[in-house]
Amino acid sequence: MSMMNDDRGMDRDGTPDLNDGLRRRGARKRVCKYCADKVAIIDYKDPQTLKQFITDRGKIVPRRISGNCARHQRKVCLAIKQARNIALLPFTQTH
Repeated sequence: MSMMNDDRGMDRDGTPDLNDGLRRRGARKRVCKYCADKVAIIDYKDPQTLKQFITDRGKIVPRRISGNCARHQRKVCLAIKQARNIALLPFTQTH
């Protein structure tokens, strides 16, 4: 039993575990592109800007990855859907 207590804080190879008790931190939090530039409107007729928020498969990039705030993510989603309906953006990937 005492053998198990001696191995606390050690890796399998016997070196000290440096990450013991520490949480892993992710990358720096992204800032909303539209809030930073103070853009008034998100235009559905501008497919080049909207392509930044679409994956190569045609899916809308989620907010935690794109870095948009909730308000601008809703507007981006609406603009992407409008652009898809008038064939400015694809619904799916091209074959």
